[in-house]
Amino acid sequence: MANHKSSIKRIRSNDAKRIENRYYAKTTRTAVKALRTTTSKKEAQELLPKVSSMLDKLAKKNVIHKNKAGNMKSKLAKKVATLK
Repeated sequence: MANHKSSIKRIRSNDAKRIENRYYAKTTRTAVKALRTTTSKKEAQELLPKVSSMLDKLAKKNVIHKNKAGNMKSKLAKKVATLK
């Protein structure tokens, strides 16, 4: 167990950030899955900017790596482009 006041506070704040990051990561994964499974091009085109924004925010906060976010956005854009 931590002995210093600052380390106790740091543990508390890290835990709060971890929970928040898990929430946003899970929400983004769900949105990505929804975009991948959609068959309507119009619906996919509406979802793509929202999902891309979510991925960018995760990358900015270092929840996921920036290259992973870029790769996912690229794959999703290709998927939307192939829909009819």
